[in-house]
Amino acid sequence: MGSPLIGVLALQGGFEAHERMLRRLGARTREVRVPDDLDGIDGLVLPGGESTTMTLGIAREGLGEPLRAFTASGAPILGSCAGLILLDREHLGLMDLRAERNAFGRQVRSFEADVDLLGLDGGPIHGVFIRAPQIAEHGPGVEIIGSVDGHAVAAREQNMIAVAFHTELGDDPRLHQLFLERVAALR
Repeated sequence: MGSPLIGVLALQGGFEAHERMLRRLGARTREVRVPDDLDGIDGLVLPGGESTTMTLGIAREGLGEPLRAFTASGAPILGSCAGLILLDREHLGLMDLRAERNAFGRQVRSFEADVDLLGLDGGPIHGVFIRAPQIAEHGPGVEIIGSVDGHAVAAREQNMIAVAFHTELGDDPRLHQLFLERVAALR
């Protein structure tokens, strides 16, 4: 079958860091900018960046319905920071959760923290929180898998994982490896 082909939404934001991490783990990547870019991919990453700009780009390129159809197919999705916001009820509506934007404050309040994630072996993962959201509420099908100081910052629902932080900016590939393992299990 060869290495998996992972799409990375590339309308704005930190998509290149995700691509580097995925390639380091042996995956092939494709930048997703228009609906046709979703064809043939095995999983999708929604990166951090500016969620409003990304939302406008998704609307401009007609990506909303194709992204919903891709999710309905059961393919794995990983969303980080703005990607978590895009997945929520008020944006693409793919996960049954509501994200609160800038939950920890503005840019000057950015921080780094180690986060214990359920299902991730090897101890805490280092997260970079830049104008990070939190999961303000969620439905019964959403499992909260990580928190910082009592704030829900990571969740799983079906084949989707959403985190409020960036791991692609560091050296720890375990979150992306977990995502790729899910992709491999469904191929």
